[in-house]
Amino acid sequence: MPDRVIRPARPTDSAAVNDLLAQLGYPQDDLAATAARIRFWADDPTSAAFVADANGNLLGLVAVHAEPFFQLPGFSGRIVALVVSEHARRQGVAGELMTAAESFAVRHGCVRFEVTSADHRAEAHEFYQRRGYVNQAGRSSRFILSAG
Repeated sequence: MPDRVIRPARPTDSAAVNDLLAQLGYPQDDLAATAARIRFWADDPTSAAFVADANGNLLGLVAVHAEPFFQLPGFSGRIVALVVSEHARRQGVAGELMTAAESFAVRHGCVRFEVTSADHRAEAHEFYQRRGYVNQAGRSSRFILSAG
C-alpha cells in the first residue's frame, strides 16, 4: 500500500469524494455541489471532513460535526459519514479516519461520539463496536421528517 496521509478534504477532491459516496449508497452527479459542501464543511469551525490520501488516490472519507448538548455539559461528536473504497477495506484506513475525526471532536469539546449505521451494515457495526461504540438499538429510536 502506498504511503497515505489523513488530511482535510479539498474542493478539488470532489470527483473522488463522489465516487466514495456512491460506494456508500449515496450517488452524486454534481461536482460543483460536492465542492460547495466540502468548502462549507471546511469553513464551519464545528465540522470537518477528512480523506485518506495515498499519493493522490483517495481511499476513504469521514465527516464529523461537534454539536452541543442542551441537557448536559459539553458536546457530542457526530460521525456523519464514513466510507472506505472497496479496494482499500480491511487495511486500517477506517481506523485512521475515525482517529482523525475523534481527535477533531475532542479538540472541540466533545465528551461523547455518535454514529448511525444502516441495519444491513453488519461489518460496519462490528467495526464500531471494536472501537468501543455501544449499540443503542432498543434503547432509543431515530425519527426523521423530510422538510419538503
